[in-house]
Amino acid sequence: MHTAPSVSVIIAAFADERWDDLVEAVDSVSVQSRPAQETIVVIDHNARLLSKARAELPGARVLENEFARGASGARNTGVAASTSDVVAFLDDDACADPRWLEHLVRPFDDARVIGVGGRLAPAWSSRRPRWFAPEFDWVVGASYRGMPERLEPIRNVWSNNMAIRRDIFDAIGGFRLGFGKTGARSRPEDTDLCLRAGKVRAGTCWAYQPAALAHHKVPAARERFGFFVRRCFAEGQGKAELGALVDRSSAMSSERAYARTVLPKGLIAGLGETMRGDPTGLARSGVIVLGLGAATAGLVSELCVQQFGRSGDRPEGADAHPR
Repeated sequence: MHTAPSVSVIIAAFADERWDDLVEAVDSVSVQSRPAQETIVVIDHNARLLSKARAELPGARVLENEFARGASGARNTGVAASTSDVVAFLDDDACADPRWLEHLVRPFDDARVIGVGGRLAPAWSSRRPRWFAPEFDWVVGASYRGMPERLEPIRNVWSNNMAIRRDIFDAIGGFRLGFGKTGARSRPEDTDLCLRAGKVRAGTCWAYQPAALAHHKVPAARERFGFFVRRCFAEGQGKAELGALVDRSSAMSSERAYARTVLPKGLIAGLGETMRGDPTGLARSGVIVLGLGAATAGLVSELCVQQFGRSGDRPEGADAHPR
């Protein structure tokens, strides 16, 4: 007889100014059609926020990050304290759809699935900028146009809406400490985790389940053109850093396919919209070219640093896993 896995939901938080978002995230987990066994909130080195969360989030276990500052350590702290077969992650500025967990866990009925990622819809603070090409929604932590529209295997998912089997998480030592989102630095700790997890057992895969929906809030500062360019540049840097830790071909396989297929389609679509009378279509096409250029520049700049400078400056934990 099939038994559905138990699930713990882990939410990492660090910022006082996102308190209302954190409360909404926890509340969204509490009303799921498929209840979680427990909700664990991990506060990342913020004593005031820790005290407030313990006093005002009675429906959640509130813990302090036991590792160095950063989302990777906070999530690892939550998993270590969890008691379920599957651990799911939701960002503190995301709000889960009422059937989010139900859809996110269902693919685990297939023993080959080791982890699942859900769809993230951008919740703009005002309205979507008309120049913002949907092929680049990943810039604001949301699913982008060109991702699968039904349940499919995928190379990696994102840690702001994902679930993984606990035994697989433990087998790889969780998120790589010292590699991830810390302050303004953004590195793909979730891609790194997915690549390492995929090597634990032969014949396994990650799955993308777009029915598992969460809404990821986009503050006004991230709706600006300057943020778009900086984030694309940082993504290129992060992928270069990832390539120094794991097989470079695997680290860039999805990105190459994205550049070959998704972006050209978006470029043509924008030009077509312009021809049909929408002048912002040209802006979206231009943004696609600029975004790709900024990401490439970030990649090249970091590769140069790795080759010629900052010798010996490898992320903490780099020696724990073979290249």
